[in-house]
Amino acid sequence: MAQRIIDPRIRLRHIACFLEVARLKSVVEGARVLNISQPAASKTIKELEEVLGGELFDRSRRTLTLTAFGDVFYRYASNSLASLRLGMDAVKGNVAGTIVRVGALPTVSARLLPASVAVFTADHPNIRVQVVTGPNDHLLNLLRTAEMDFIIGRMAEPSVMVGLAFEPLYTERVVMVVRPGHPLLGQQPFALHRIAPYQIMMPTGGAVIRPLVDRMLLANGVTNLRDQIETVSDAFGRAYVQETDAIWIISEGVVARDVAEGAMVLLPVDTSETLGPVGFTTRGEVASEFPATLLMDVVREQASKLR
Repeated sequence: MAQRIIDPRIRLRHIACFLEVARLKSVVEGARVLNISQPAASKTIKELEEVLGGELFDRSRRTLTLTAFGDVFYRYASNSLASLRLGMDAVKGNVAGTIVRVGALPTVSARLLPASVAVFTADHPNIRVQVVTGPNDHLLNLLRTAEMDFIIGRMAEPSVMVGLAFEPLYTERVVMVVRPGHPLLGQQPFALHRIAPYQIMMPTGGAVIRPLVDRMLLANGVTNLRDQIETVSDAFGRAYVQETDAIWIISEGVVARDVAEGAMVLLPVDTSETLGPVGFTTRGEVASEFPATLLMDVVREQASKLR
């Protein structure tokens, strides 16, 4: 008798429900996305836990989080579903393959990706490009389940890169920018502690560069900031810094054009300690679709101009 590959009690609905609840950290939200009732979603997760023999979620908090057991299963389950989706796309022919889905962090949305997409769509007018921005953890979840072909941005922390691969393209630092005529621009010599009395805009806690920013400020004795605004919206940041005396701490690529055009000015701060790689994050064990590899080649060519 042939050995069973997988327990027959586990169905695709179990995997889909588990991945959505894990992604949204909520049974209610997962049920809403799947268009099922909350009790049905809870029952489905419970059935899966019984088959696997362990709890997948820590239910002691208001927001659901994966247990260590659940985290291991999530990484395997998401890769499996990604492979299944890619296989279905392949047998359907060219229709599904004409869409390239890219997750983009703010640093490449403003600097690298526009030129890359312009070149790519001119050469391949029949291939559509979908660009999705958002917090890094959200994009990584979409990547794991094949709802994204790849992500471009800063490399995430090693702890969340299990099962994923990273290809560096260039390095980039974090910078501090202000509006032209800002009071700090006239203070010589400049010292980082001078920013303390001003309002500071910085990335949210989940942003890839936030730990770098926190370490840089702490290392320079800046621990008592008067006021902080957290945002990952480059549109808000750009408008706010130009209309106020706020100091914006952000990846260089987001504001490179603004600085070049004179709309913003860099504070003379040595931020070399925040230098880090920007590149592709892909599913480590799942091959990318051919249209996605074509766009990646264009991005590599454009990135070579930034080195």
